[in-house]
Amino acid sequence: MDIVVIGGGATGLKAAARVRRRDEEANITVVEAGKYASMARCGLPYFVGGLVHELDNLRETTYGAVRDEKYFKKLLNIDVLTLTRAEEIDRKRKIVKIKRADGCKDELNYDYLVLSTGAKPVKLNIPGIDAEGVFNLFDPEDAEKIIEKWENEDLENAVIIGGGLIGLESAEALVNIGLRVTIVELMEHIAPTLLDKDIAMLVENHLKEKGVNLLTSTRVTKILTKNGIVSGVDVGKEIPADIVITAVGVRPNVDLAVKAGLEIGETGAIKVNEYLQTSDKYIYAGGDCVENVDLITGKKVFVPLGSIANKHGRVIGNNITGSKDRFPGVLNTTIFKVFDFTVARTGLTEKRARELGYNAYSVATPGPDRAHYYPGAKYIRLKVIVDRDTGKILGAQGAGLGVIDKRIDVLITAIHAGFTIDQISNLDLAYAPPYSAALDVVITAANTARNKRDGLVEGITVSEAKEKLEKEDVVILDVRAENEFKQKRIESDKVIHIPILELRDRINEIPRDKEIIIICQLGLRSYIASRILKGNGFKNVKIIDGGFAFWFD
Repeated sequence: MDIVVIGGGATGLKAAARVRRRDEEANITVVEAGKYASMARCGLPYFVGGLVHELDNLRETTYGAVRDEKYFKKLLNIDVLTLTRAEEIDRKRKIVKIKRADGCKDELNYDYLVLSTGAKPVKLNIPGIDAEGVFNLFDPEDAEKIIEKWENEDLENAVIIGGGLIGLESAEALVNIGLRVTIVELMEHIAPTLLDKDIAMLVENHLKEKGVNLLTSTRVTKILTKNGIVSGVDVGKEIPADIVITAVGVRPNVDLAVKAGLEIGETGAIKVNEYLQTSDKYIYAGGDCVENVDLITGKKVFVPLGSIANKHGRVIGNNITGSKDRFPGVLNTTIFKVFDFTVARTGLTEKRARELGYNAYSVATPGPDRAHYYPGAKYIRLKVIVDRDTGKILGAQGAGLGVIDKRIDVLITAIHAGFTIDQISNLDLAYAPPYSAALDVVITAANTARNKRDGLVEGITVSEAKEKLEKEDVVILDVRAENEFKQKRIESDKVIHIPILELRDRINEIPRDKEIIIICQLGLRSYIASRILKGNGFKNVKIIDGGFAFWFD
């Protein structure tokens, strides 16, 4: 059996290796247009930032072997052809026409073909985009050029166009090598397709604390140059830059598939079935060039992530060798590091859930990542989006200095299992003070969602509270302790400060004819205060979700 794989990234080499483990006799050839096979592109920002010292570190196994052409030949008897471009697929003859680096052309026969052509960065159509010093940090060659420029020139300023995943990771990398960094984002907040505004604001505040200049709702109209070399960007004013990184997204690389007459899906990526077969049953496709199914909505989505690409490769390898493995779909789970913050998300954002017509509501729950009294405890903020009609989780987002990943992973598992917030609130999660609070923040979020659903509390976001404070005759009731109030407060004559322990004795100081909006540091005291007020006849009482943990000026 002859197997040809086009693309030497995660999907392609995973599929090739899986075929070999299941079939020792197959002839397997991988065609890779670039210089490096099996390159972990997700690690490129860490190479630029100095955390990874050599590019080959991004190709190493856990035992230190570099996954180059010799490695795949010796270990798996797979021929990997780097610097070789697949130019055409002849589906009738079942051959792939290739062109090698020396210009020589050849043909490869296949019984099964795997397309793992990945994605390619979106190129901005603005003046100066091709100037020297403009990079996209998508290819390892770009990463090498950035480091070379940094080593040989006196660089001071960098501008990143795009506040998405790559842009944010690039910001930390460039700060780490001593540059002053400005991020320019077209939308209202950073990571607009990944995060809701309230979580994005937490990340933006952390970026500013780390010295990053952040310009949202701003468009770059021109790359400024001197003698063909980048000198800045034009956003209505000049922002100086010695290097510019464009990070405005990627699109699926489907040129070869289109040329071969394969069906393209509604997202613009290659259409595949649950077995990852294309419209040609002898051609499989996976990774960043294909579309997936959203497990919540059932809609087709384009989600280019290395984790998905690796899973695709295994499914393809199994199916080529006789299995009937299915790939069910994705939740668009993403996690990334921004300086000291971990940021993660899964499922739908609250904004997207409402756009799709879900009866969605959310809870914002701050809390410690372990027992608050245990040394090293750090706070995280968790947002959970719930379908009011079913009680199931539609999505979740988290950000903070503490451990986020395991909380998101619990919620991902709950979504996959179809758990409701009632079931999540009773999960038997591992507890010991070094690892979590007695009631983990995930369970606290589920209980808060139950309280909202059952009408025990009505919450509003920080943005909604600020709008009411500006436009309506409301009272902000701050129930924190005196020392907390002195450190940080809302500067307004509409604020009444009554510490929670004094609330019952001073309840008559609160007007009954106005809307009362309660705030504390994290939300628990606000909830208790709201129950006290409602129990004493107050009708119009709300709390600010997440309290001061989500409040930024």
